Amino acid sequence: MLEVDGISVFYGDLCAVEQVSLQVGEGELVSLVGGNGAGKTTTLNAVSGLLRPRRGQIRFDGNRLDRFEPHMIVDLGIVQVPEGRKLFPSMTVQENLELGAYRPRAKVRRARNLERVLTLFPVLRERQRQVAATLSGGEQQMLAIGRALMGDPRFLLLDEPSLGLAPRLVQEMLEAVRAINAQGIAVVLVEQNVSHALAVASRAYVMENGRIVLEGGPELRDDPRIRTAYLGL
Repeated sequence: MLEVDGISVFYGDLCAVEQVSLQVGEGELVSLVGGNGAGKTTTLNAVSGLLRPRRGQIRFDGNRLDRFEPHMIVDLGIVQVPEGRKLFPSMTVQENLELGAYRPRAKVRRARNLERVLTLFPVLRERQRQVAATLSGGEQQMLAIGRALMGDPRFLLLDEPSLGLAPRLVQEMLEAVRAINAQGIAVVLVEQNVSHALAVASRAYVMENGRIVLEGGPELRDDPRIRTAYLGL
């Protein structure tokens, strides 16, 4: 489905991601983990077309994404939930959700997807006329994910959805990610919290200093490097 093949991404002369390769199959939930500055968000931004790799290729169902503009990538069914939510704070919950369905592909399924979002996050049904800025942090994250689902994605890029949330809300958010994946939507989950990421994903890639240094399934929990560097064990 998604193939990232040896991409290198630069900010000016600074190489932020170097020769990164990863794959995500149909309906998979894959985590991309690592510390601050590891290159996780840069990798997602390259997939969604916000950054263009200087080297390497990105393919999705045979299409060269590294040649496409962001709106063309959305039309293929790839939608990103950015770190920090990036909501329209002065607009209502309903208005934010409706903006997620602005592309022609999503407009025809707007009613169905709205019901799907409100079923997944019942609190948003109660808050539809409330201004986004007045929501709690957890509710804003639900709204950001809901807005992405309004785009009728086949493939969802989630950038740090648990950042800044209380432990109870983190667990709820991870359950929501599982539920989305169970609907057949492939997910790449970017997380600093390696324990959470490994708990929810079938496979994971570990990034350090712009490179993939480890990859694997749940057995990564037992890798001495992961236990020492990320799990505090």
